[in-house]
Amino acid sequence: MPLGGIIFLAIFISIFGVVLIFLARAIGGQRKNNSAAKRDVYECGIPGQEKKESKISVKFYLTAILFILFDIEIIFMYPWAISFRDFIASGLGGAILSSMGVFIAIFIYGLWWEVKSRALEWD
Repeated sequence: MPLGGIIFLAIFISIFGVVLIFLARAIGGQRKNNSAAKRDVYECGIPGQEKKESKISVKFYLTAILFILFDIEIIFMYPWAISFRDFIASGLGGAILSSMGVFIAIFIYGLWWEVKSRALEWD
């Protein structure tokens, strides 16, 4: 697809998105009941016990983000390992191995930084 087609698609998608947002605002109604009871937390018929100001430890979020990050890196390694023999047969084995070496070096540096900064220690 030439560059003009890409620009056309970008403009079309932007305009289409803006039109959809305006249509949703125009067609959708306003909230009828804006009372305090309507805005209150409600779970399974039992009024909420926690206040809105309750704090959740950042460690939970950090653990989840680090898990996702390292999990995605492992997922990138799997197809490389499956197709590495094909690259060796085509003569590109050294280049592909060196690029994966750089990837693994970045991975190991990230893991080293995570351990060094004590990101997963629960004090």
